[in-house]
Amino acid sequence: MKNLLICYPKCSTCRKAVAWLEESGIEFDYRDIKLENPDAQELKKYHEMSRLPLKKFFNTSGMIYRESGLKDRIKEMSDEEMYELLSTDGMLVKRPILVTGECVLVGFKENEWKEALLINK
Repeated sequence: MKNLLICYPKCSTCRKAVAWLEESGIEFDYRDIKLENPDAQELKKYHEMSRLPLKKFFNTSGMIYRESGLKDRIKEMSDEEMYELLSTDGMLVKRPILVTGECVLVGFKENEWKEALLINK
């Protein structure tokens, strides 16, 4: 399986992730989250593969998240409700998301990506 990078082109963190992947020689397909947001089933799959708490999939610094008061609302939501909410707008989703054959990485942290993708490869 080829790596899939789900990004927003105007996001500086996404641009850093793209540059790092290219510099590291890691091939990937690029998907614009604004044009093709993951649906609820994809998000569930990515969440399970990531082993992260589901709240880590929310773009907590985004305007929609803050204006909607989601910080308090998501505490009361079921996982299914959160998947559905995240699937409604790519700007709610933390990015970039890198989907590999073995794992899903959410947000770009160079050391984490290096460890997951380059060490022991």
